[in-house]
Amino acid sequence: MNLLSLKLLIILILFLKSALSEVINEFNDGIVDIDLPKNHLSQYFNNLRRFTKKLNETSHGFYKDYLSSEEYDRELCWGYEYGCKKPQFIHKCPGNHSGYVKDKETQLDVFYSQADFGYVKQQLRELKVYCEPYTITDSSLECSENVRFCRGRNLMINFTDLVKREEPFRWDVNVLKAGEIGGYCKFHKDKFEEKLDHLGALQSWAAELRNYESLEKRPIEDDLCDVVVEKPTYLMKLDSTINLYHHFCDFFNLYVSQHVNFTHESGFTTDVNILIWETHPYWSQFADTFKAFTENELWNLNKFKGKVVCFKNLVFSLPPRMIFGLYYNTPLINGCENSALFHAFSEHLMHRLQIKQHEPKNRKVRITFLSRNTKYRNVLNEKDLIKRISSNSNYEVKRVVYDRNIKFLDQMEITKNTDVFIGIHGAGLTHLLFLPNWATLFELHNCGDPNCYHDLARLRGINYMTWEDENFVESIEAGYEDESHEKFKNYNFDPDEFGRLVAKAVKAVRNHEDYKNYIKRLEHDEL
Repeated sequence: MNLLSLKLLIILILFLKSALSEVINEFNDGIVDIDLPKNHLSQYFNNLRRFTKKLNETSHGFYKDYLSSEEYDRELCWGYEYGCKKPQFIHKCPGNHSGYVKDKETQLDVFYSQADFGYVKQQLRELKVYCEPYTITDSSLECSENVRFCRGRNLMINFTDLVKREEPFRWDVNVLKAGEIGGYCKFHKDKFEEKLDHLGALQSWAAELRNYESLEKRPIEDDLCDVVVEKPTYLMKLDSTINLYHHFCDFFNLYVSQHVNFTHESGFTTDVNILIWETHPYWSQFADTFKAFTENELWNLNKFKGKVVCFKNLVFSLPPRMIFGLYYNTPLINGCENSALFHAFSEHLMHRLQIKQHEPKNRKVRITFLSRNTKYRNVLNEKDLIKRISSNSNYEVKRVVYDRNIKFLDQMEITKNTDVFIGIHGAGLTHLLFLPNWATLFELHNCGDPNCYHDLARLRGINYMTWEDENFVESIEAGYEDESHEKFKNYNFDPDEFGRLVAKAVKAVRNHEDYKNYIKRLEHDEL
């Protein structure tokens, strides 16, 4: 090792030691809060061995007690961490594997890599440094395959040309020009350009980073920027924000990006910036979900219009419509279910947004019927259906319309306290992500799209049902020009057949081990 390399190593060690000491002091002063579900803490601490050791030596209070308790599993990990020996495997493949893979073990492995923490592991394996820093304080850029996920340090983005854009834009692949993004580092341009084949607006960051250039000066130290952003910043491209299914693809991939980026004790902190890659003012009925990820104001590109901005830590989060991505158009192998990653995402949201689980009244099975208030896919005889099941004294039946009249967090709480969730095909069925583990989703009619919510239910590990006999359902034209399309019709369902299927859903709930254990705990607490 030459003298220069030795000096750099010493500087790096001193820097990390100082940073760790600073974090520990902040933690003890109550400034830093991990704020994760209790059953995520073992994985968190086991991924940060040095931090955990220091915390155990110097800290006090809840986390110190947790680390010395029987609840702390010293080997448990998510599955993507280096040296992980006890990964969180809850997925199973009860369905037939023949015709898809050679054996059951391969079927389990494929599902894990497609739809579980194996997907995070794959992103980490793909990460390559494309702009190498000369020293530890210089710029850097690394990306996964096809530039889907990237992160960089001390990067410059020039937004001065945005003042010429009169109309607001989103999903634009021409936001930056050559040289308007870059850093002071050794850029392997030829290798990087080989990865820029996914240029769709919501497929990757290739359209933006194809304009990356190596700068001759250090952006921050040489005062190249009008603004320096100190806090870590996540760049996000958003799908349709008025549609629950599509917008939650954004939130899910943001959560996955946090895991890919999880190298520091503040990996899940809410003291981060989120910069939405568009100039349209952000609005969504589901906006409160962002509170699970940031305590700060949401930004869009108007924030920096006309300015040159330096970001000390920048994450290009996984976009919502990647080719062979996760959640949207996932190439999901048949016969498998229950992704630990989707399970963790649900638990993370429930914890951060403080969505509470309430005791069922008189041990009745809670049934929520989601009614639509739209032109198409209405259940025309829903009153008859609800009357049919409300007569059962063992059911507690609630009809809801999830629109702007009910705050989204209140909607989530209703869903969290539902055992059987019923609705016709539509984005509202994305609420299955918030159901308890023992719940059943009853999609009344899939309207010619059999995989969408069935697959999402499989990913979440929720029991799924749909209408079984078309002889007991009547479709009625609703005036759409393509009258053959099932998504643009309204429907009547046979009440007796509906009652039979609901009874089947209730039976599945009561036979679920998690439900049985939940009821046992309630009964024990009452003694």
